[in-house]
Amino acid sequence: MGTSHLRTLTIAIAFPLLAVPGRLAGQSGHVHPPAGTKPAADSVKMADMADHAMSGPMDENMMKHMQLTPTRTPTHDDSVRATKVVAELKQAIAKYQDTAVAVADGYKMFLPEVKNQRVYHFTNNGRAVLAAFHFDASKPTSVLYKRGADNQLHLVGAMYTMPKNASLKRLDDRVPLGLARWHEHVNWCLPKKGDGSRWIEQKNGKPVFGPESPIATKASCDAVNGDFHSNVFGWMIHVNAYEGTDLASIFADDHHDANEHAGHATPKPAR
Repeated sequence: MGTSHLRTLTIAIAFPLLAVPGRLAGQSGHVHPPAGTKPAADSVKMADMADHAMSGPMDENMMKHMQLTPTRTPTHDDSVRATKVVAELKQAIAKYQDTAVAVADGYKMFLPEVKNQRVYHFTNNGRAVLAAFHFDASKPTSVLYKRGADNQLHLVGAMYTMPKNASLKRLDDRVPLGLARWHEHVNWCLPKKGDGSRWIEQKNGKPVFGPESPIATKASCDAVNGDFHSNVFGWMIHVNAYEGTDLASIFADDHHDANEHAGHATPKPAR
């Protein structure tokens, strides 16, 4: 997959695609095909694979493709700032309990053709671009839903995004690293453009390509005639404002399994 194809790729868990000009694509790390167009098949495949890989505990191979911000001991200031972010967010997105209201405000479901998504992302392209430069807790890149037993989508929270080259300080300034761990997807080996049939290849019982592959270096990817990408998306973080009952659970995200696998417990807020 070449650079032009990467410009149709997504972030996500599922991955919201962001419509940004080419000159901004390198800054945001999150891009979207023009409105009304259908995402490339490879984009859909990547989103589906990453979502599947992160739906449960991560093994050693999966952890090769996940980068998390370092753990920090939470401070009282972290708790104060995080509480403020959650309060602003929850108040701002309460109206999006109805997805129609979210759509009216410019949020569009990502990959509506992919059924049974674990988490449904409704993304606002304009807010995604602004998020690269300015943080407003009340204007998240995406609002998040899960399908309930009643088959309806229920609001669970929102997602903030940042460029893949953002410093830890910039991430911490937005959502305290003492309470939450931002994440990004790294070191993916992908089939080359036109080799879509290779997505299903396996070696020694493991996928050759994608986030569950043991291949995590350019040399190993070159050896299988693949296309290596050190960072396919950018920084992102889920804030489960309508699922969690305290800061630890609100910021637990789907990646708490990865934290536990790596030997790190979800940080507790300072009192």
